[in-house]
Formats: sequence, structure tokens, C-alpha cells
Amino acid sequence: MAKLWGGRFSKETSKLVDQFNASIGFDCRLWEHDIRGSIAHASMLGKCGIIPQADAEAIVVGLRGIEDDIRVGQVEFDVSAEDIHMNIEKLLHQRIGDVAGRLHTARSRNDQIALDLRMYVKDQITYAIEAIKGLQTALIATAEKHQETVMPGYTHLQHAQPVTLAHHVMAYFWMLQRDVERFADCYKRTDVMPLGSAAMAGTSYPIDRQYVADQLGFSRVSENSMDAVADRDFAAEFLADCAILSMHMSRFAEEIIIWNTREFGFVELDDAMATGSSIMPQKKNPDVAELIRGKTGRVYGDLTALLTVLKGLPLTYNKDLQEDKEPVFDAADTVLQCVMMLQKLIETTEFRAAAMKESAKGDFSTATDAADYLVRRGIPFRQAHEIVGRMVGYCIAQGKAIEDLSLEEMKSFSEAYEDSGEAFNLEHSVEARGIIGGTAAKFVKAQIEAAQAVVKAEAIPATE
Repeated sequence: MAKLWGGRFSKETSKLVDQFNASIGFDCRLWEHDIRGSIAHASMLGKCGIIPQADAEAIVVGLRGIEDDIRVGQVEFDVSAEDIHMNIEKLLHQRIGDVAGRLHTARSRNDQIALDLRMYVKDQITYAIEAIKGLQTALIATAEKHQETVMPGYTHLQHAQPVTLAHHVMAYFWMLQRDVERFADCYKRTDVMPLGSAAMAGTSYPIDRQYVADQLGFSRVSENSMDAVADRDFAAEFLADCAILSMHMSRFAEEIIIWNTREFGFVELDDAMATGSSIMPQKKNPDVAELIRGKTGRVYGDLTALLTVLKGLPLTYNKDLQEDKEPVFDAADTVLQCVMMLQKLIETTEFRAAAMKESAKGDFSTATDAADYLVRRGIPFRQAHEIVGRMVGYCIAQGKAIEDLSLEEMKSFSEAYEDSGEAFNLEHSVEARGIIGGTAAKFVKAQIEAAQAVVKAEAIPATE
């Protein structure tokens, strides 16, 4: 078929060029956004008298018919039409004739694709936030159930100080909350309507850009036509947010993987959320967590791919920008799937409280409490640190835990000790950190309550 832009050319495009140039294989998923944008544009053209109102109405009716047919799988896209925009226009021409040619008045594919991608990213941000809130809810439920479950806290993957499982998983809640806030902030910069910028210099037609923005739910219109068609900052920012979210999920997935080992034994994965081995009958593998961890690299690759595409582009539109969509599509799909899978993994995993507490016993994680005891009795912390260090060395040699030392043994290291090591047991250590953000039960409970309020709050204000 003749190209819609073919008037200037004396030769048909090589089939190799057609195949290399076409993006319909992946940008077809923007069909709904493209039709919504075209309906708003056609309505505006009719309202402003740029095209006859009857023609605008015919275009809108035709577009809605195409929308219905695509939705039920009755449309096959044509590679020779290059992309989703020209495919829709071709289908419209087949249905309503030459009137369809009026639709492209006062716009270009350059501002059209910028519009479609912004609409798509806005939707994906909304989906991502909704999914994250589901994951956060699963973490809150786990924390509520395990407010008294004592476990080792780690630095350098070595036992450090005792914490509760509730406090541990709530750390991930707040990581995810920052992800929600980042996505919501990205939404603000994505929520800019570029249509009307045309190819790059705007249009000479008396269009009403704010009308189109209002019809499509955008809060404002772009200020500069050149920036509007060339900008993909919003897409890069979306991918950066996806990458950080993936990193957070990967960290928790890594802990599930470690805790699932026999050496730790902190969790038991549900059989429905694990897989086996083709050769070793006894295996129960944490493949879901491993895939969440592995797919993080894939999302990082999407971000790197887009940034690399953008880094050398002069203003304004360049065909390189056709490469912006696949990384965005892939990251959006991958992240959404991982969030939902991690939520299901958390909801079905058995956290083994007894094993966690047993692991924290005799590990010297209350040594800091033993030093703080001395500090409260006037001994400088550095001196107290050295005293307790010698106590730990003694305990290792004697095969004892600090909390098992007698008062006499403790006094051999410092006369400041006035009671036995019962004050340095695990529960006392956890409860001693009675500050905002600490491990004491009162403050963990307050943290959970704050999280419950946060997760119910609207992340993205409704567009007026």
C-alpha cells in the first residue's frame, strides 16, 4: 500500500527497511492510549472549528468502533503501516473514507507518540503503586503476627543485636513506601500533555490544548514544543524507580533464600511456592525468590538501555526514540509481576519463630547491652567496650553465653556490675531500645499503626 507520507518519494520503500523501521510489533500495546488521544484531538478540532463538527463526530464514532474491535481481537495490525498510529489511521480510513485524513490536522506522530507513552507510563505508575500497597499490606500482616518473635539482627551477615521479626520486615515496608513516593513524584512530571507540539515547532492552527489535556486527565500542558517531543526524562525516571523497587525486592528475596537454607532454618516455604530438582528428590528450591533476585538485573538493563539511547540525541525527534518503548514495557511488566509474586511468597511462608529465637541465643548479641550497663554506671563507653570484649573472650573459652555468667564472674571484669546477667537476656535487649524507630514493643506497635495509615492514603491526588 502507499505510505501515508509517500508523496515526496519516487521509489517504494525496501521491504528490508519496512521491517527494520516498523515498531508495530511492540507499540501495538499502545492502541488504547492512541485511540483515546485521537478521540480527544478530533473532538478538539471540531470544537475549535478547525474541521467540520460532523467530520469530527464521524472520526470519533469510527475510532470507537476500532477500539471495540481491537478489544475483542478482530483487528490484525499491518507491518507496512509501520506503527500503531498509522495502523489506526489506516483502519479509520477503511471505515469512514477520506474524512479520516482530517484527524492528523495540527499534530504529528512526534507529539502523538509522546502523548501515548506518557499516558501509558501514568497508567503503569498507578498499577505499580497499587501493587506495592498490596505487598506492604502483606508485610504489615506479618509484622502484626510476629511482634514478639525475637531473632538475630545482622551486620556483615554476622549476629549483631537481637531484634524482632516485626521490626525486621517493617524495614522493608518503609523501603517500599519510598518507592511509592518516588513513583508518585514521577507521576507529577509525567502528567504533562505534549499534544499540540506537532513535529517540533507547534502548529499554526488555533487549537485548544487545555481542552485536550482536560479530556485526557492531564494536569497541565507542556511549555516548550521542542522539549515536548524530545523529552523522555519521565520514562527514564520511571525506569529508575522500577530499578530501585527491584533492588528492594531483591534484598528481601535474598534474605528469604538465606533463611530457607538448612543452616538458618528461619522459614518454611509453601509447597505451592517452591520447585524441585530433576535429579535430587529431596530438593525444595526457592525459585520464586531467586527469579525476583535475578530479574532485578533485567530491569537495570532496561534503565541502562534507555539512558544510552538518550545520551547523544540532538533536539528534537530522532528515530532512536523508537527504542524507548520496549525497555519501558519490559520493566513495567517485570516489576509488576515480581511485586505480586513477592506478596504471595510472604503471605504463604511460615516464619519459624522458635528457630529464630534459638539462633539468637548464645551469640553474644547482647554484648552491647552489657557495655551500656557499665556506661550507665559512669564508665566511659570505650572502656566499657574493652571490658565486655574481654568478657566475650572469656565466655568463648568457657563455652558460655554472656547471659549465663554469674554475678561473681561478671564482677571479675568490673565491680560496676551489681546484678546477674539476667538483665542481658534477649527480650530485655529488645525492649531496652525504647525510642522512636527502636525495637521496643511499644514503638514497633506504633510503627505498624503508622504504616497502616500510610498504606491507606492516596499516593496520587485525583486530577480535578
